[in-house]
Amino acid sequence: MRGTAALLAGTLLTGCATSGLAPVTSGSDTTLEADEKRLWQRSEEEQRALDRSGLLYVDAELEAYLNDVARRLETPEVYQRIPFRVRVLSNPRLNAFAFPNGVIYVHTGLLARLDNEAQLATLLGHEMTHATHRHAVREHRETKNKRAWLAGIQTTLGGIPGVGGLASVLGEIGATAAVTGYARDLERQADVEGLRRVVRAGYDPGEAPKLFHVLKRDAEQEKAQTPLFYATHPRLQERIETYEEMLRTELRDRRGGLTNAGVFRNKTTQVVLDNTWMDLKAGRFEAARQGSERLLAIRPNDPRGHYLLGEIVRQKGDRSVAAQAMAHYRKAIAVDRSYPEPHKGLGLVHFELGEKPQARRALENYLSIAPQASDRAYIEEYIRLCK
Repeated sequence: MRGTAALLAGTLLTGCATSGLAPVTSGSDTTLEADEKRLWQRSEEEQRALDRSGLLYVDAELEAYLNDVARRLETPEVYQRIPFRVRVLSNPRLNAFAFPNGVIYVHTGLLARLDNEAQLATLLGHEMTHATHRHAVREHRETKNKRAWLAGIQTTLGGIPGVGGLASVLGEIGATAAVTGYARDLERQADVEGLRRVVRAGYDPGEAPKLFHVLKRDAEQEKAQTPLFYATHPRLQERIETYEEMLRTELRDRRGGLTNAGVFRNKTTQVVLDNTWMDLKAGRFEAARQGSERLLAIRPNDPRGHYLLGEIVRQKGDRSVAAQAMAHYRKAIAVDRSYPEPHKGLGLVHFELGEKPQARRALENYLSIAPQASDRAYIEEYIRLCK
C-alpha cells in the first residue's frame, strides 16, 4: 500500500480540480449545474420518503444539539448556500450518510457508541465535506448502469436484519452515500477537509482515529456481514491511517482541544437506552451488552441497564447461566422495586428452571406493579401453569 503521506499530498490535486467543480466555501461563487440541481430535487424526494417511513428517531432536543455541533463546523455564508441539517434514524447499525443538499442522517447505533462531541464533530465534518465538495454529482457522473447497481444494493440490504426497512426507502442517492460511499480520492478528501473543520472549531483532533477504531471493532464483531459503508473494514483502516498521518504531520502542534464528553453523554443517554433495545430485539446480543454497560457507566443506578443485562442472558437461552440473569434482575429490583420489568424477567427464568412457586411470586409482583400491562393475559397464563 502506498504511503499515507503521498496519498494526502494528492488529495486536493485529484478531487474538484479534475472535474471543474469548485467546492462551496465562504469566498467562492459557485452555481449548481443542471444535473446537480436534479440531484438536489431527487434528494428532497428521498428525504420525504424517509420522513414518511417511520424510521426517524424523534427527539427534538437531541436533533437541536446535533445541529448546533454542525453549525460550529461551517461558516454562516456556506450555510446560506447549503442548509445543513442533521437527522437521526432508528437503526442499530453503525452508519451515517449525507445527501448533496446538506441533510445528514446518523443512525442511533453510531450515536450510541460515540464517546464525546469531538468524535461526533469528526463524523459530521466528514459528511459535510461530501456536500461542500460536491461529491454526489461527481460520483453520479461516473456511475454506469445506475438502475442495475441500485437494484443490487437494495437486494443485498433487504436480507440483513435491522437494515431491511431502510433498504426499501433509500433511493439511488441515499444508497450511494449509505452503502458504497464515494470514490477513494473523494473519501480521503472528506477525511482531510473534515478533520480540518474539527480543528478550526476547537475540537481535539486526537479523537478522530478513535471514532473509526469504534467502527472497525464493530465491523470485526459483525464479521463484515453488513455492507453499509462504515462497516467496510479496508476503508475503515484507510480512515484511521489518514487521520494518524495528519496528526503526525499537519496537526502535530494542534493536539488537545474540546471533547465535551459530559455534555455529549447527557444529550445521548436516551439514545443509548433505546438503541440497546433495538440491538436486543435484533438478536445482536454482544452489541446489546455493550449498550447496557455503557448506560450503567453513565447512570450506575439506572435499573433499566441491569434489567437489559438480565434480558440478554435470558434471551440467549443458556440455562447454565440462568443465575447470572437472575442476579441482574435482582440488582434492578434493588435499585427500584417499582420498576415492573425485572420482576417479570425473574419470574420467567424461575419458570424455565421449573421453580414454579418462585416464578408465581415474581410474576404476581409484576402484575401488581403494572396492572394494565399489555401482556397481562400472557403472564396470567404463566401464573395459572404455576398453580
